[in-house]
Amino acid sequence: MKQIQGAKPFNIDRWELYHAYVHIKSNRGSAGIDGVELSEYEKALKVNLYRLWNRMSSGSYMPKAVKLVEIPKSNGGSRPLGIPTVEDRIAQMLVVRLIEPSIDEIFHEDSYGYRPNRSAHQAVGKARERCWQYDWVLDMDISKFFDTIDHGLLMKAVECHVKERWILLYIRRWLVVPYESPDGSRMERICGVPQGSVIGPILANLYLHYCFDKWMEKKHPFIKFHYCPVKAQKRILPPHYS
Repeated sequence: MKQIQGAKPFNIDRWELYHAYVHIKSNRGSAGIDGVELSEYEKALKVNLYRLWNRMSSGSYMPKAVKLVEIPKSNGGSRPLGIPTVEDRIAQMLVVRLIEPSIDEIFHEDSYGYRPNRSAHQAVGKARERCWQYDWVLDMDISKFFDTIDHGLLMKAVECHVKERWILLYIRRWLVVPYESPDGSRMERICGVPQGSVIGPILANLYLHYCFDKWMEKKHPFIKFHYCPVKAQKRILPPHYS
């Protein structure tokens, strides 16, 4: 069916937005700061998706603050989890679906975290395979990685692979939306990508691809490494054998 996009600054396919909604529906998830659950959003789905498409196509789409939830950790601490609204999750999924195919193909062959058709089980399998080749490993866990990503460097990496102005515009907006705590207070963000956001994993992987994977290939080409998503941004590196 031929689609008339209208006189909009940005040409966004309505069907792509619908498919993004279908993907979000399959993942479920809780409400953001507006309190709107997916089931409530679906009661006027056609109208809601049209309004979202209209705002995104015109450049007037502004994401809402991210709901901040503290998740207890096994060591007694906690990690912040950011929950966008249903509408913002759909918008982010639209962008992920459009940029992921071309970006994912540049990632290191032994990178397993948050990638389509890859899993923690595969990463553990690779670690097990290499344990027969080397007699020790170096286990690394980057502390607060998602929370400390430099926005400027991240956008520099994004701009190398994404040329659509509207996608760049909205990624910048998603990066700086504030956290909102249960008591209603807001926390401004100048760095980091919210854990729990739809766009976060691919942006984090892209950032790590350049600041770690490419750096390792250039500085330590003989060291084998891979990324295991059991813990955020963990890498397992066998010893140098040059």
